[in-house]
Amino acid sequence: MCMLITVVAALLGMSGARIALQDERAARNDRDRALAFQAAEAALLDAQLDMEQGPDTPRGALFAMAAPRFPVGCGKAGVLRGLCDGQAAGAAWQRIDFADGTAANGHTAAYGQFTGQAMQAGDGPLQQRLPRYLIESFADRRAGAAADLAASDRLYRISAMGFGTQEGTRVLLQAWYRRGGAP
Repeated sequence: MCMLITVVAALLGMSGARIALQDERAARNDRDRALAFQAAEAALLDAQLDMEQGPDTPRGALFAMAAPRFPVGCGKAGVLRGLCDGQAAGAAWQRIDFADGTAANGHTAAYGQFTGQAMQAGDGPLQQRLPRYLIESFADRRAGAAADLAASDRLYRISAMGFGTQEGTRVLLQAWYRRGGAP
């Protein structure tokens, strides 16, 4: 009888420890996802700052054009990095690997790359890498506006990915943006 009580007490102790470890793991995953979400939000805002730069910067001059021409397959270098033509087949954010930030393959812009904004990333409690974004350009077809694609205003879809402290934690956020705050 004493042996049975000892076994039951040991089982209860082990199950309690297991529950505590699961709760800790769940809390860590929630924090990691929240960190990735905040990084993605920061990248959305950085992309908006990127688009609203003055025309005296190379990137700002590109957005200041009446109908900027973005690469169909998404730009990989220079001021075209992270810019995609939205008229291409399929959504760019589904084709592009946000985790690949290498110069040879990366189609996305890193946080602060064009705005000079800074964010810490690396080991410890920080996100593993800087968030990344891409901007797709679409003709803004408002009711009653001209149907000419070349002369139409532009509407932009920003896709931003934030990363957590763990390799697999990623959050993708999107926003539609019209330059100059027009409704």
